[in-house]
Amino acid sequence: MDRELPHVALSRHAHNRHGLERTDQAWIDARWEDPETRVLLVAGNRMRPVGGAIQWLAPADCPDGGLRLLLGERDGITHFALILAPEDAPGEKDDWVVLRGVLGALTGDGAVQAPLVMHAIGMAEWHWSTRQCPRCGGDLRSEQAGHVLRCVDCERQQFPRSDPAVIMLITSGPPGSAEERCLLGRGATWPDGRFSTLAGFVEPGETMEDAVRREVMEETGVAVGPVDYFGSQPWPLPASLMVGFIGRATETTINVDGAEVAEARWFTREEMTAEATEGTVVLPGGVSISRSLIEHWHGGQLPGAW
Repeated sequence: MDRELPHVALSRHAHNRHGLERTDQAWIDARWEDPETRVLLVAGNRMRPVGGAIQWLAPADCPDGGLRLLLGERDGITHFALILAPEDAPGEKDDWVVLRGVLGALTGDGAVQAPLVMHAIGMAEWHWSTRQCPRCGGDLRSEQAGHVLRCVDCERQQFPRSDPAVIMLITSGPPGSAEERCLLGRGATWPDGRFSTLAGFVEPGETMEDAVRREVMEETGVAVGPVDYFGSQPWPLPASLMVGFIGRATETTINVDGAEVAEARWFTREEMTAEATEGTVVLPGGVSISRSLIEHWHGGQLPGAW
């Protein structure tokens, strides 16, 4: 393909996270005082876009209080997130939206800020859901510029974690031929015509490749043989690392589970192009690795998106 795949922007524009400086409070304070520093306000786990765009503020324009979370540096500018309690957030409550509400702002020219936003929301989600020590129930205090929580009673440290999930495009037929097909599914709660790649979480003691085979079999009844790595993407909705694969089907009869997947179909490239153009099939968009998997297999950009 002659264009950058959507999810690649998340690694291409990665920022220097300054992990070694997270314990240097003087360094952090100096960066906060720098008028060039930029700050993303987060209310609980929500952001407030302005005109559909992500808004970055100078520290002097930020409200008092909240947790200063060091994101890191990009292009010589330090970035923070300021995590506020929802009741302390400025403006109207309805102004604040979850990450899905601003994914459109993270494509095109906005893709450069996607890694910073994903970092901020992933950490905010962790703080939002981690309120007490899982060992003793004690209160937690923030350390290391928001990247560690320590119990005030038993001193146990809590670190942010990502749940591994697989997302896969399954193919059948002679590779690269007009007869080659890919398998897409429609979620049980999705409207007619909305299709995406299959996905699921990795279970304990399971390799990612085996998770691909198990999830495809459970959801569609299709058997998968060889599985090849494609790429990965952070996905803080709420705390996942999506690891992409391309697999080859060894048996292609579809038998959907009806619980998670309501419908699954095989598409040739010609069918996908025609139906996406007509709007009878709507594919995932934004910076999603699902879109990248589909367009990588298809060999070009497709119209339409969620």
